Amino acid sequence: MFRTKISKCIRFTAGALASTMLLASTADACTGITLMAKDGSVVRARTMEFGVDLQSNVIVSPRNFERVGETPDGKPGLTWTSKYASVGTNGVDMPVIVDGLNEKGLSIGIFYFSQSAGYQPYTADAQNSTLAPWQLGSYILDNFATVEEAKAALSDITVAPVTFAHFGIVLPLHYVITDAAGNTIVVEYVDGELNIHDNEVGVITNNPPFDWHMTNLKNYVNLSYDNVPPKQFGNVKITGFGEGTGMLGVPGDFTSPSRFVRAALFQTGVDQGATSEDDVFEAFHILNNFDIPKGAIRETDADGQVHQDYTQWTTANDLEKQRFYFRTYDNSSIRFVDLKAQDLDAADIKTIEMEGYETATELGTDK
Repeated sequence: MFRTKISKCIRFTAGALASTMLLASTADACTGITLMAKDGSVVRARTMEFGVDLQSNVIVSPRNFERVGETPDGKPGLTWTSKYASVGTNGVDMPVIVDGLNEKGLSIGIFYFSQSAGYQPYTADAQNSTLAPWQLGSYILDNFATVEEAKAALSDITVAPVTFAHFGIVLPLHYVITDAAGNTIVVEYVDGELNIHDNEVGVITNNPPFDWHMTNLKNYVNLSYDNVPPKQFGNVKITGFGEGTGMLGVPGDFTSPSRFVRAALFQTGVDQGATSEDDVFEAFHILNNFDIPKGAIRETDADGQVHQDYTQWTTANDLEKQRFYFRTYDNSSIRFVDLKAQDLDAADIKTIEMEGYETATELGTDK
């Protein structure tokens, strides 16, 4: 196990649809972490960066909700009825969860996986066990209570290369699944094969595959949370410029390998919270280091249009209390939805808008 001290309708304009051509290069900056408090409670948190406005909302998906998987040939695929209720963010008004948790404290996060994702081949024989890549999150939350249950079931389904109609492409995705006991796996489909990695470090970013990132961590074993002591050069004693000398060499750019290393270091070094609530706010502090403002990552398409990858929202899943916390680019105030306070047997999905703008509160006035 990892160690921590360690509903409104969406209408896309022609410009927005055209911008999806750059998704492979402008949607690759999400960062996920996992924290365990002293009382054993677990928090999984992440940022969501994307080059197209996802217009996300929080949705509450009830028990006994019927779903149908999508297939590459348009026929109905795997069908299921949700056993557990769940809460989390969606995208483009879809009735599926991109990041969230269920009533048993199982959580999932969907991350972009450009250049590496290669889904399982689809055949007519597999129709009844097939679903689309973006449906896997809700499938897991609807049906399973633990990582072990989810892990065992993944070999029984086919995640096929289904085109996502809103963007006109097959979304390259991989997944992190964490349960209330802190067990964590990364699920990747590469070259048509299902790969499941035990994630003992609790971190996920994007391409390359997870095992590559773990190997890359070996390049940074020299880093330390402690300041480097003075060093003698002949008759001269040299001291560092100030605080943080032990972390000299931490990669600071926004690429996936650099963010993975930085997240692993920050997550492992922070003070361990007493409870999950403590770690929720610690997680937001950690993820401040991965917040990408508009304009910091840009790419220009063939028509001269500039596209920007930026942090659209940041979330934290409290797996002990079944609370889903979030903040958005336009409102950094932390808000939450308590799954236990929802009608888990409602007839339909409930939508809670994430939109809104932050305001500053004036203090100290005498008038």
